[in-house]
Amino acid sequence: MFELSSKRTDALLPTDILFQTGYWAQVKARLGYTPKAFDLAATERHGDVLVLLQPMGRGRAMAYVPQGPEHAPAEEDYGPFLEDLSEALARSLGPSVAFIRYDLPWASPYADDMRQRGSNAYPEPRIREMRMNMGTRHWNLRKAHRDMTVASSLVVDLTGTEQDILARMKPKTRYNIGLAARKGVRVALASPDMLPVFHGLYRQTALRNGFAPCGYEQFQALFRTRLRALNPVAPARSGPAAQADATRPAHDAELLFLLASHGADVLAGAIVALCGATAHFLYGASSNEKRQCMAPYAMHWKAMRLARQRGCTAYDMGAVPPGLDPAHPFHGLHRFKTGFGGRVELRSGSWDYPIDHAAHRDFCNLESLDRHRPS
Repeated sequence: MFELSSKRTDALLPTDILFQTGYWAQVKARLGYTPKAFDLAATERHGDVLVLLQPMGRGRAMAYVPQGPEHAPAEEDYGPFLEDLSEALARSLGPSVAFIRYDLPWASPYADDMRQRGSNAYPEPRIREMRMNMGTRHWNLRKAHRDMTVASSLVVDLTGTEQDILARMKPKTRYNIGLAARKGVRVALASPDMLPVFHGLYRQTALRNGFAPCGYEQFQALFRTRLRALNPVAPARSGPAAQADATRPAHDAELLFLLASHGADVLAGAIVALCGATAHFLYGASSNEKRQCMAPYAMHWKAMRLARQRGCTAYDMGAVPPGLDPAHPFHGLHRFKTGFGGRVELRSGSWDYPIDHAAHRDFCNLESLDRHRPS
């Protein structure tokens, strides 16, 4: 049985998971979410969790747990643990919450088997739901239609010397890093004033790769929150952002904003967040021009070096397909990222716990339509 106690978002425990920090609570508050934080107490299970309330209309909300809870129980207890936590959160969050969505950072229970068989895909949702609900009382956990962040991510080991890190990369990646340098590509930290340039490249990247870009306000929120944390003197605010400002966290995240240039042309950019011992590659962009200059290779190598200098031991490059599948639409992304020598971490992905089943069904139907709408 869980006992939850409310806490300030600036009192969240230190973590390497950016999305479970007070900083992330502030970022999302600027984008219309209402952040809540809770201490967890259960038999032999302790920790805390950040929950983001997202309005759904008609007075209802989704309770979203981004990359949390951090600490996982044994695999056979995944479902019962989430069921108990969900019922405790439902009591604490009140009747407006239609369902709870967990974006689990926990290792997938299928990870070892997938690696042994060289599988390129997780089992179908029905099979995963049967396994997740084993041992629960209500069989109420549902695999979400989409994973909110990533279910499989490429993580590069930054331990050792720079030569050690380079040695773990594939020869072609090392060659392209050197080629970018020989062609005169320069990578430097940039001012937030350059965000419009980055966003232009980002939109090019989205169009080229067929994904829907997020809005410019997302990038603004990342940097305005960080600047607000460094400068506590600011005009009074109202709404969810005011709540987050009132609970301004300690310096629990650092942003690296990098731009790669060749001559007067900006060819690539990246926004990387450093949190604890992990550097999170949040957003990347590259130009359609001068592709032969290999600017993205130089950009990631620069980000890794800066992260390592600041004490990070891991560089999370974000989403990749679970395996090497030439037929997968993001096969090229898999080849690019795995060239840096990392390991694909197979995680459990996003799971829903419906409270109002009709509202949850309506939300999922709309989500499914958006998923299949051309970008």
